[in-house]
Amino acid sequence: MAPARMSATAQPSAPPRQVICPACHGPSLYSPQNPWRPFCSERCKQMDLGAWASEDFRVPAEAPPEDATFGDPRTSIE
Repeated sequence: MAPARMSATAQPSAPPRQVICPACHGPSLYSPQNPWRPFCSERCKQMDLGAWASEDFRVPAEAPPEDATFGDPRTSIE
């Protein structure tokens, strides 16, 4: 009997990977069986979404001084 051949698109299944949930820092299964991945639960996923929606996550940036001109300083005419 010949050994079974895998098709070109089939990949051997890897064991599920445990990762840390970004919200609660608990263990989370990172696999297709976890519909909330990389989060451990729907609650953690919703908490993260709420944080983004309320702008808790933002890139820190310094605001320009109030008297600064707008636009590219290389092209401004003074």
